[in-house]
Parts: sequence; C-alpha cells; structure tokens
Amino acid sequence: MCLVLIGWRAHPEYRLIVAANRDEFYTRPTESMRRWTEVPGMIAGRDVGARGRTEGEPPGTWLGLWENAGRFAAVTNVRNPLDDRPDARSRGALLMDFLRGVSRDGVADFPAPENYVQQVAEAPDDYNGYNVVVSDLRSLWWHSNRALAGVPRQLAPGFHGLSNAGFVTSAPVGPDAELTAAARIWPKVREGLGALRKVVGSEPDSVERYFEVLSDPTEAPEELLPDTGVPHEMERALSAGFIAHTIHGTRASTVLLVREDGGFEIAERSFGPQGAPLGEVRLSGVIARP
Repeated sequence: MCLVLIGWRAHPEYRLIVAANRDEFYTRPTESMRRWTEVPGMIAGRDVGARGRTEGEPPGTWLGLWENAGRFAAVTNVRNPLDDRPDARSRGALLMDFLRGVSRDGVADFPAPENYVQQVAEAPDDYNGYNVVVSDLRSLWWHSNRALAGVPRQLAPGFHGLSNAGFVTSAPVGPDAELTAAARIWPKVREGLGALRKVVGSEPDSVERYFEVLSDPTEAPEELLPDTGVPHEMERALSAGFIAHTIHGTRASTVLLVREDGGFEIAERSFGPQGAPLGEVRLSGVIARP
C-alpha cells in the first residue's frame, strides 16, 4: 500500500473506516480481493509475486480482514532504494501472520495487536522498511521498523494516515483538530485525511465517496515533494494520491467500513497502466461484536 487513510472510532456508527490505495509495478503478479479458500475467513487481495514464498504457502497481501474474528491489517513500504534487501522476508507475510493469528515464532496463539507489533519490533531487520497497522477492532496499533523512535504506538480514536515514510499522521475527532506527525506531513496524506474527514462527517456510509477520495491525481507542489531517493520525475509522479503511470501506479483502491454492530462492507477497484479500470469487487458480512 502507498496510501492508507483510517477513521478509528471516529463516527458513532462505525468502529473502523479505511480508504487505501496500493501502488505497485503493473508487472507484479496480483489477484483481486476475494474470500480465500485456503485460509477460511480471510478477505484480501493476493500478492502472488512476493519473493521467498515456499511451495504451498499462501500468498501475501497488502490489506486484509479476517472476518472470523475481526482482525484487520494493512502495510505500506518505507521507500528507500538503498535499503532494499532481496533476502528480507516479504512484507505481505507480516500481515498474514497477524491476520491468521500467528506469533513471530510461528505459534498460532492469536496475539493481541499490542503483543504482535512488540514482537516484530524486536527484529527490525526481518523485513525491508514498512509501516504496519493491525487491529482486533478493540485497539489499533501502528509500527514502522524505520521510525526514528522505533517503538510501536497505539492509535487513539480519530483519523490516521500512512504513506511511504516511516511515520503516521494523526488527528483526534473534531472538525478543527490539527494533524500532527513526527516529520513533515506528505501532501497526499494531508489532503487525503482532510477529504476523509469530510466524508465521515457527512456521508459515512457512502462507499462511492470514499473511492472519490482515493481517486485524486493531484501531484504535490515542487517545494513540498518528498525526497525518498528515487529520480525527481518519478518522485513527482508518486506524490499523487492516485498514480496513473505506464510502469508503476495505483493497482487497487480499497474501502472498508466496519459498523459498531459488527456488519461490514469491503470494496476493491483494480486498475492497469495509466489508471485503466479493470474491475470491482464488493463483499459484505458480519463479524463477532468486538
């Protein structure tokens, strides 16, 4: 994922609201969101191009919901071309372990979000740079193995945004609440959270409005471009919320709404080069009351 916008207990009728874009090379093998037959209860897209998968191992994912117990997770990479080890474990496996309830040592004991991120924080070099958010719909936790502090953090009720830098941008509930972050806020995160807050405040049940938030192609002004080590023209292209490019761009937009009664709706739109629409999937169900 390259843009994850979250409303956590930010509306009286919704426990969790997520709007997220996955940006990736168009050549990377990917399957659209579905219910997984080999992992009952899993709803997620499928990253079948990850390095290091063993035969018979389920693919990874970038965002998923385990409806049997209400476990949610999403990941973004922390972009740094000089910090990419081919022998690192796939970031998709980081999500799959939590969603399936597997501790870092491989034991299926369903660790709480706090315990899980504390375990992975003890081994920051197992993976290339990441941001991860995990939740059991009781608490929401964030961790980055490239954050300055390097300490997992529980996210308070409110709004939170992630992109490809090792920090989270947050604001409490309230129309005038200011966004805060450990570093300069990326423009697409700032604009995305502003738009998300408006939708949550006016039409919180509108999946279409959340997709509109994710479809913003505006590139950051020159003076506000991040510097992540990629060529300048690519940095500009990657600064948009929705990236329509020839080689690398937004492959999937996902909206997840989890109501306080446990009902949920999740929708995904897939895209090809230059943002060409490829299809849409919508699923719904009920999870155990958190």
